Amino acid sequence: MDVGQMQRRLIEYTSTLFQEGFLDEQFTQLQQLQDESNPDFVFEVVSLFFEDSEKLLNELAIALSQQCADFKKIDAHVHQLKGSSSSIGANRVKNVCVAFRNSCEEKNTDGCLRCLQQIKHEYSLVKNKLENLFRMEQQIVAAGGSIPMME
Repeated sequence: MDVGQMQRRLIEYTSTLFQEGFLDEQFTQLQQLQDESNPDFVFEVVSLFFEDSEKLLNELAIALSQQCADFKKIDAHVHQLKGSSSSIGANRVKNVCVAFRNSCEEKNTDGCLRCLQQIKHEYSLVKNKLENLFRMEQQIVAAGGSIPMME
């Protein structure tokens, strides 16, 4: 596959991520902050998101497994996850966080557990999709091409 084909494939793939609601305009803004002086900016920011999210998801699972759930603490973790997912444009994760926070407000343990499973699912999907996107970008660069920007 030549560089032009790889670039077109990347544009199509990225476009699909937006169409399917995995990413929103915040991801585009993040990409626009990347330049020659910091070519790995998006990858680094998203990698930090992955690390933080894994910790938060573990903390949420622990907090929800307690006999007497601390909904303020759970809500604080969900609020943090919502903020970080929003900052990288992980739209579907952010949207589930909104429902999760509503369940916290209602002190609804079952609702929180359902939302936790849903967030884990959406997080796993977006993580796999972004890892694939970064792999495609690396292949283009390795072939001597440049990363095309979305229109």
